[in-house]
Amino acid sequence: MSYLQNKEPPTREARLGACIVYGGTLCDLAGKGSRCGCLQDGSRSFSQGSICLLLPGISILNTLPDNVNLVHGAVGCGACSHSQNANTRSGGNLRTGAARDAVWLSTALNETDVISGAENKLYNAILEADRLYRPKTITVVVSCVPSIIGDDVDGVIERARPHVAARIVPVHCEGFKTKIWATAYDAVYHGLARALFEDPKWNEPIIRDDLYEERLAYRKAHTVNLLTVSSMGLADEQELTRYLNALDQTVNVFPNFADPDKAYALKYAGLSVSTCPTHDDYLLDYLREEYGVPYIIRHMPIGIDNTSAWIRDIAAQLGKSGAAERLIERETAELNAALEKYRPFFKGKRVFISAGEFRALATANLLHDLGFDIAGIRSFHHDEFANVEYEKLLKNAGEDLMINIANVQPFEEANLLRTMKPDLFLGHWNDNSTATKLGIPSHVIYNTGLAYIGYRGAFELARRLYRQLASPAFNKNLSKFVRLPYKDDWYGKNPFAYIKSNLDLPEDYTGKEAPAL
Repeated sequence: MSYLQNKEPPTREARLGACIVYGGTLCDLAGKGSRCGCLQDGSRSFSQGSICLLLPGISILNTLPDNVNLVHGAVGCGACSHSQNANTRSGGNLRTGAARDAVWLSTALNETDVISGAENKLYNAILEADRLYRPKTITVVVSCVPSIIGDDVDGVIERARPHVAARIVPVHCEGFKTKIWATAYDAVYHGLARALFEDPKWNEPIIRDDLYEERLAYRKAHTVNLLTVSSMGLADEQELTRYLNALDQTVNVFPNFADPDKAYALKYAGLSVSTCPTHDDYLLDYLREEYGVPYIIRHMPIGIDNTSAWIRDIAAQLGKSGAAERLIERETAELNAALEKYRPFFKGKRVFISAGEFRALATANLLHDLGFDIAGIRSFHHDEFANVEYEKLLKNAGEDLMINIANVQPFEEANLLRTMKPDLFLGHWNDNSTATKLGIPSHVIYNTGLAYIGYRGAFELARRLYRQLASPAFNKNLSKFVRLPYKDDWYGKNPFAYIKSNLDLPEDYTGKEAPAL
């Protein structure tokens, strides 16, 4: 039975055995397997604050055109929309020529609501959102408090449906239920699939004749669903669309910046393709089970090898292997020629990478191909989908590669970076501030205004890293005047000392490399 029969999806811990706690070598990780129970016990005796799944969920929903994002909870739960609005405006402007602000509202629960319940407040907010904005959709994002006090959010939505023109999409993002942010992607897909996949009335044919079935078969044979992630910008989306067009395919892009009125078309495609297995498996399974749409979910198309493998997998499914090989040969020859000036400069430089699991691992393999030595990797969670990328890393970086799995935990990162002293750091904005204060040249591992995906992304990243490493003075000078908030004795301890199953290890070590645990 599909999970979509339930009101909300299971957590990633329950569904995939995902975990957020590990520190040690790649060899040790591979030996313990990919299930949470086969790794460490999933907890730290000390843990710093992190984000919840509400933030990545809202970052997707805010991109939907003609949507009102109604956050049911305390007003601060939707505050991340302010920082995300620049991406919503720029992404909309690039795609449509008009900058559009994200429209988000809040039920702004107070102490009285917590005591008495807030179902009527939510009901009135839905009606008010529909009256004021007349949107195509209203996404009701459920935060922690309504779930704790027992608000029947889905019941309220059913009561409101007959009284509004918009389609209402419940998205359960209660942060206390999981420590795996990737559950947010499941929550978003769960809500969108339940509310938007029904055929619109205007799409029903007047006569279902033989020509209709023939046209439908042709459309399926020449249409691919491309599932995008919120860390991809238009440049990346266009690059992947270019490859699929070269294989004679029309592309349905979903969910970021996708028209809600066209979501139903996903079930009429002949193939669904993932750009990030961490992000997409939940919806891909549903489309296959309910509508018979096969899918491919193996590689994130970052770097030469991964992009080529991604294209080959699709072409094999479509019977287009000849066209794919010609495309790959042409693109890789041009790219390798363009990278010749950079590879000697990068050779032997040590890089540390921090990001969501697939982006971190795929980027590590790209950087190895560019000539870098991989000093270490930290990813925000771990599940079985990444095994294929770890196998590549075993060949490229060796079994002694340091792996840290943590939902941020900057204290571990600061210890690792100060000990390992890499030549370059790639991470998220918050990670980069840690590296910069230690004087390490850094670069964001994604930016929706820049190219990272495909052959173009490999070249653009190499060009930016060349400039960064050729002029590292800013970070080095900054480190002379700022410091991180950790005491000196912390930097002398094992960076994984607070992982519970590591507490029996010595706290102090003096090696230049992180210890193999």
